[in-house]
Parts: sequence; C-alpha cells; structure tokens
Amino acid sequence: MHIHKYLKGLAIVSTVGMLLILLGGALVTKTDSGMGCGRHWPGCNGQLIPDEITTEVLIEFSHRLVTGAVGIFIVALAIWAWRALGHVRETKFLSFMAVFFLVLQALIGAAQVKWGQGDFILALHFGISLISFAAVLLLTLLVFEVDRKFDTGNIRIGKTLRFHTIGITLYSYVVIYTGALVRHTESSLVCRDWPLCRNNEFSLPTNLYEWVQMGHRVAAGLIFIWILIAAIHVIKNYKSQRTIYWSWIIALILVSCQLFSGMFVILTKLNLYIALLHSLFISLLFGLLCYMILLLSRSRGKN
Repeated sequence: MHIHKYLKGLAIVSTVGMLLILLGGALVTKTDSGMGCGRHWPGCNGQLIPDEITTEVLIEFSHRLVTGAVGIFIVALAIWAWRALGHVRETKFLSFMAVFFLVLQALIGAAQVKWGQGDFILALHFGISLISFAAVLLLTLLVFEVDRKFDTGNIRIGKTLRFHTIGITLYSYVVIYTGALVRHTESSLVCRDWPLCRNNEFSLPTNLYEWVQMGHRVAAGLIFIWILIAAIHVIKNYKSQRTIYWSWIIALILVSCQLFSGMFVILTKLNLYIALLHSLFISLLFGLLCYMILLLSRSRGKN
C-alpha cells in the first residue's frame, strides 16, 4: 500500500515538534520561566501577544506557541493516520493516545499558570508529555512501516526478554518521575558531589531534598544495570533478529548517555545545554522502549 508522502512528512514534523515541546517544557522549568507570562493563560501578562519581552517571557511564550502549533499538526496526523491506516491494529489506539495526552499535558500546564500546583503533581507533567511523544513516534513508525521501509515481521520474543521489556518500560516511568521531581523541588544541587551526596562519603539523606536527589540517582543507576542485563541477554540470544538486537543496543547507548549527562549536570553545576541533553536522552529512551512494547505485542513467542 502506498502512503502519501505528505502524511510521512506530517508524521516526521509532528514527532520532531513533540520532542521540541518536551525540551521546551524542560527549558521553562530549568530557567524558572514558568511565571514569565504571570497568571495569564492563554494570553501573556494580560495581552494576547506581550509587548514587553524579557528572557522569561520569551521562553514561556515561545513554549506556548510551539505547543499550540505542534498540537494542530498532531491532531491532523491522528485524523489522517486513522483514515489511512485504520486497518493497522495499533493505529486508532495510538492516534487517541497522542491527542489525549497532548491535551492533558497542556491543561496541567495551564492549571499551573492559573492556580499553581504542588511539586509532586507538576512532576507528572513531563511524564504525561512523554506518553504523547511516544504515541506520535510510534504512529510515525507505522506510517513508514506500511510502505515496508523497514521490516518488523517474524518477531519472536521469549519469556525472559518479555519480562525485561515490560519491566524496564514500566520502571523507566519511575525514573522519569523522580527526575522531574528533582527539578520541581529544586533539589538538583542539594548534593554537589557525585555519585554520593556529600564529599563522596556514604551517609543517609538528612532532608527531603537529599532524599529526592539521591532517590533519583539510585533509580537511574538501577535502570542502567537492568538495561545492561537485558542487552547482554539479547546479544547472546537475538543476533538473528536485527530489529530486536539493535533496539537494545541503542537502548544501552541511550541509558549510558543519560547516566553520564546526569553526572555532568551535577559536576558542571546545572549547565543548561547538558541538562537539556539529559532530558533528550530519557525522551528518546522512553520512545524506544515503547516501540519495543509494540514489537512485543506482535511477537509470536519464542522457546
């Protein structure tokens, strides 16, 4: 079946745009620009378009504009994919998820601006946006898959890898949430050493902020070890299934980049570019893990 080239283009633009929304949201948080437009939404400081532009206003208002524009693309992609690829099992579900969680994250952002929310609620914002990103990414892969741009047929996944795939994907959300909680509770530099909190000497955290920071480090270390174990299993047993093989190799690379970028965020005292790379790596990793869940759902099993 031939898929229109404009649908492919829309899918790519939507995926890149959703990634920009994620990074834009991270930029807003990391630069404390969330109140750049005051308590006004969808306007900015009482105006449709602000006439006084500060750095905080520019970052927050640009994020809103990008979210609005990309939101239109994603709705268009969902409708078009639904009509063109409705016969593919996953299409309708992913179309719904992409739009639903995009709207949900926008509403949470708006509620924060209008009324303010607790840190533990705000930490969900990034994770909800990630679900929409993953759905858009998978829709894009479906668009290209229909034209057989890459082959994912004859997937066979055994019980051990099924356990790792589902477990790591679910656990990754815990890592994502704890990382967002670090940002929203402003706990990023409460521990200025790495890997341990103070003078690299072992001691239990003494306050909530240290618990949040060190809890995230432990969670990040555990997902690295878990993905390493899964990748070794795949290298030993799945060399003949190139999609599975390379997906886990890339996952190991991404989680390694995630771990080291997190280390350098601390050692560079919150360098903005490294912090954004930290958000980028976890976003790509989560999207890849969701893709492997899709492959798992198609697997016919393996002895």
